[in-house]
Amino acid sequence: MAKRSNKQYALLTLKGMAMGSADVVPGVSGGTIAFISGIYEELISTIDSINLSALRTLFKEGLKPFWKQINGTFLVFLFTGILFSIALLSSIVIGLLGSHPILVWSFFLGLIIASIWLVGKSITKWDFKTIFGLLVGTGVALWISSIQTVASVDANWYIILSGAIAICAMILPGISGSFILILLGSYHTVYGAIKEMNFVIIGLFGLGCIVGLLSFSKVLKYLFAEFKNVTIAILTGFMVGSIYKVWPWKMKIGSEPLVVHSDGREDYMMGNVFPSDYQGDSQLAISILCLFIGIALIIFLERVGPKKEK
Repeated sequence: MAKRSNKQYALLTLKGMAMGSADVVPGVSGGTIAFISGIYEELISTIDSINLSALRTLFKEGLKPFWKQINGTFLVFLFTGILFSIALLSSIVIGLLGSHPILVWSFFLGLIIASIWLVGKSITKWDFKTIFGLLVGTGVALWISSIQTVASVDANWYIILSGAIAICAMILPGISGSFILILLGSYHTVYGAIKEMNFVIIGLFGLGCIVGLLSFSKVLKYLFAEFKNVTIAILTGFMVGSIYKVWPWKMKIGSEPLVVHSDGREDYMMGNVFPSDYQGDSQLAISILCLFIGIALIIFLERVGPKKEK
């Protein structure tokens, strides 16, 4: 890997902060930010370099060759930015979801709509396979989004599983790690633990992230390298289907809670409604403004972000 100056490492940390911010928001993925900021290919190669060969280098040749082989300095600066941003923003996002849910979800919806355009436009050839991939991704996401989660998101195994699945968003553009946590019903558990500094849950989630990252990185790299257009089409469809989940206007279905958490928080079965049918202040004008702010933010990042880092 090419050497960087101190200024370039500082910029790398800022890119990590942007990725961390994206991973807090259930709409745009850290992988997408890596893609539009010019570090995606290096991130993929670096993750792929953490393997048994690297461990053999560590034991036979020592720390310095090992560190160079895994591009360790790149990882340190990037993940410093990611972790700092997640720690800083998690409590803010959780708080806003509680106090202004319609406006926040409208902003998230704007992020997803723009990300669909951003990721989908990188498909170089539309044919039967890519269209089929788009439809499959959309269908799978709609099916998952319609599932009312009943698993105990406080269970240790479920937190580890959530980390293993969500970390895929750090590898491929198009999948939001926070959105995956929402689908799995673990979003509030994980980011609430970060806000409250619950190191048990944070540790279990981190363990899942490590397992998922090391287990699936080669498979995901292979799919992206060998079936790029189809893979991107599936990811684009996944985001299209995710609109069902992040739709801002929802109404409670039934009077009994679906899940009662250990902290007393209750989750009810929710259904989407049109703003005109929403029982309460739909905040339609401000919601539309928030949606367009989300769209504009992604377009801005795509326009100013270098496509390839020199």
